[in-house]
Amino acid sequence: MARKDGEHTRSKILEAACEVFGEKGFRGATHAEICRRSGVNTALINYHFRSKEILYVEAWSLAFSKSLEAHPVDGGVPDSAPAEERLRGRIFSIVSRVMDEDNKVFNIVHREMAAPTGLLSKVIHETIDPLRQDMERIIRELLGAKASEKDVHLCMMSIMSQCFHPSERRHRHKLMKKNPQGGHCVKIFDFSVQELAEHISDFSIAGIKATRKKTES
Repeated sequence: MARKDGEHTRSKILEAACEVFGEKGFRGATHAEICRRSGVNTALINYHFRSKEILYVEAWSLAFSKSLEAHPVDGGVPDSAPAEERLRGRIFSIVSRVMDEDNKVFNIVHREMAAPTGLLSKVIHETIDPLRQDMERIIRELLGAKASEKDVHLCMMSIMSQCFHPSERRHRHKLMKKNPQGGHCVKIFDFSVQELAEHISDFSIAGIKATRKKTES
């Protein structure tokens, strides 16, 4: 019973930490605020995580794992499917995560980018790299044997930029709403996840085909 209670307490702390770090960043987040939202005292935070730095890393890891659980990497497309369909599935998964208002990953990352701590570098590297490599393998397959690593990386950069643009735009929109004197409010386009994913997929696949034609000519 004590073990289950401990796991429940730890889970409550992490859930609250995801929210607070996403709203205020590492430096702005306080134990007091995390305690208030989780309903525990500081002693329990120290017991379960030992430091704010460890809690920060584990909060991001939880947010990331929950994001993948809600939106599987393959987008529902099996590995046996043609490369184009697998790429569409990956793009749909990324856009779904980016557009998910309950996804705390990007909130934390935005705060980290605004005031870097370096604390998330290792865990982001360990979790993101396998996904990046998986996407690059599909792109390489679509580009053909004559494509260079530079071609693969350029196509990857183009796809990811399109996928993350809605998140950046939404983030700027929130900032402008909080500080109207800071500039013109950024308009949020009313596109569904499916519409965005299909457009990015069509646009990217056409670009990859054009790149392949160029390398093989």
